[in-house]
Amino acid sequence: ETPIARPRRIFCIGVNYAHRNAEYKDGSDLPKYPSIFMRVAESFVGHGEALLQPLESKQLDYEGEIAIVIGRRARRVKGDDALACIAGLTCMNEGTIRDWVHHAKFNVTQGKNWNASGAIGPWIVTVDEFPQGYGALRVQTRVNGEPRQDDTTANLMFDFAYLVGYLSTFTTLEPGDIIATGTPIGAGIRFDPPKFLQPGDVVEVEVSGVGVLRNVVKAEEVNA
Repeated sequence: ETPIARPRRIFCIGVNYAHRNAEYKDGSDLPKYPSIFMRVAESFVGHGEALLQPLESKQLDYEGEIAIVIGRRARRVKGDDALACIAGLTCMNEGTIRDWVHHAKFNVTQGKNWNASGAIGPWIVTVDEFPQGYGALRVQTRVNGEPRQDDTTANLMFDFAYLVGYLSTFTTLEPGDIIATGTPIGAGIRFDPPKFLQPGDVVEVEVSGVGVLRNVVKAEEVNA
């Protein structure tokens, strides 16, 4: 199971790496504010558990990310006070059903909340294990050993302190809340043709100083 069983809230940040913003090739400037959406606990499994390719889609995609775990109640915090609210970090595969993302006009909820489409783990590494801070953490994603994503937090448009502070401006963050900090370039949808996950694929998300989250893709069974 996930390091935090049934987290109360999972906030996800979209398009937070500078190269990821450029990947859209639409000429847009860097965003002034982060894009945020929510996920439910049932959409994630733990380290070593199966990711499900659903019956309704063949477009299960990976998104390797660093996830923040909140350790204390936070409201309207900034800077060092925001960082002090972080309990630790973990790895996340913020898995997505790509065709269902486009079902809605204004949000991505349908494509981001399928049961067992993502994973969190394998554990939480506490803040004292990061004495140099969070400015140069590396996140990598591999599929069957093939490198797909690779970037560092030096390229985040909105760093950890900003994200905690921004979210805490409009909602009270509670211990156990999770913030997924965004994925680098290289998701399967961005290849030509796309490289969506298939049953039997092994997906690894590695974060420096944290570890490796590993999951195998399985085809969902009828009545599962």
